[in-house]
Order: sequence, then C-alpha cells, then structure tokens
Amino acid sequence: MTDVSIASNIVEGAERDSLSEYVRFLHIAKGSAAELRTQVYIAQRIGIFSDPPATELVTACKEVSAMLHGLIKSLKLTS
Repeated sequence: MTDVSIASNIVEGAERDSLSEYVRFLHIAKGSAAELRTQVYIAQRIGIFSDPPATELVTACKEVSAMLHGLIKSLKLTS
C-alpha cells in the first residue's frame, strides 16, 4: 500500500509560483499521510495486513508527517 498523493502534492506545490501555494500543498500532502495511516489501520483491522508490516507503515506515515510539519514550519519562518 503506497500513496502517490503525498509525493504528487509536494511536487505540485513546488511547481507553484509562490511560497504560500507551496506551503498549502505541503499541508495537503500531510493530510494524505494521515489518510494513508488511516487506511493502514483499516487494512490491519480487516486482516489485510498483519501487525509487524502495519506497525512499520504507520511509523513511516508518522515520520513523513513530522518531516512535512518541520518543513512547513521552517518555510513559514523564512517568509
């Protein structure tokens, strides 16, 4: 289970002509990470994923979200 939406939103925002648009798309990407995390929880609950892989995916989603948060915060400080 992967989510191309996260990467796609980061790239789309980077192609925009303004910092505020980039930050907006980073927020959207952060939301996509949360959606993916929820999908993993659901997949685990209905038996598609067992515990070790599901836990690893949830951890990865949380790490991506934290990185996006840090990037958003740093970009807001520079504006």
